[in-house]
Amino acid sequence: MKREDFRFFHKLRVRWAEVDMQKIVFNAHYLMYFDTAVADYWRAMAMPYEEGMQQLEGDIYVKKATVEFHGSARMDDRVDVGMKCARIGNSSMQFLGAIFRGEELLIHCELLYVFADPATQTSRPVPPRLREMLTGFEAGEPMLQVRTGSWAELGGDARRIRMQVFVQEQRIPAELEWDEDDATAVHAVAYNRLGQAIATGRLLPAEGGIARIGRMAVHQVLRGCGIGEQVLRALAARAQERGDRGIELHAQRTAREFYARLGFTAQGEPYEEAGIPHITMTSALPLAS
Repeated sequence: MKREDFRFFHKLRVRWAEVDMQKIVFNAHYLMYFDTAVADYWRAMAMPYEEGMQQLEGDIYVKKATVEFHGSARMDDRVDVGMKCARIGNSSMQFLGAIFRGEELLIHCELLYVFADPATQTSRPVPPRLREMLTGFEAGEPMLQVRTGSWAELGGDARRIRMQVFVQEQRIPAELEWDEDDATAVHAVAYNRLGQAIATGRLLPAEGGIARIGRMAVHQVLRGCGIGEQVLRALAARAQERGDRGIELHAQRTAREFYARLGFTAQGEPYEEAGIPHITMTSALPLAS
């Protein structure tokens, strides 16, 4: 088993609590590493696991787990956990995993899951949509589609995401979230292969050739997966199409590094909006690649 056998990797660093007196990882922790990698595998498919499984009317359960040891990970090692779906049966899914330190194979495993009714835990056929997602992901197909349009077209899905992120999670008063700009803005909504809306943002009319982007929100469990970048780029493309020269946005301070990686530059000092620290950031069009 080699690194090139895998297209998905989860990275981790061995912590002191996971090793014995010889600073070698306890054997049981390797299964935890593989389990964590599987969780990130679902995120890489842009699927919020709990909500996705509810929509598919089932859940997956481990039927068998086997681990083969070739070497040991040690304290402070940085290792990569490769994971792939190797086979899908009628109700079962075989995942293969491997832990590498650089190019050195340390551990490999087989995890056999069964798709089942969560109420009775009796097996049921793998839904066609889940089968298509898994085979598509392994084939390198896009897991995400970003649509742009008006509030009339996308407002229902954009509203749900903004309610979850801004009103429920960040506790912004609902009366501050909704304004008349939604009616004139271009909205973007990202959808996964199940048709779930998982991210949104909006592009306001330009002032002096400068586009204004805001209300950027990504489903809580999918942040850090590159979804926000795709939404931002879709809105920036619309701004460029209409002839805008640059973009201005009010970034939450915790998202400053995200925007900086895309070429945005902070302007002025931080300030508060709706009780949350923000900073104005700007970028020329097109965005940095």
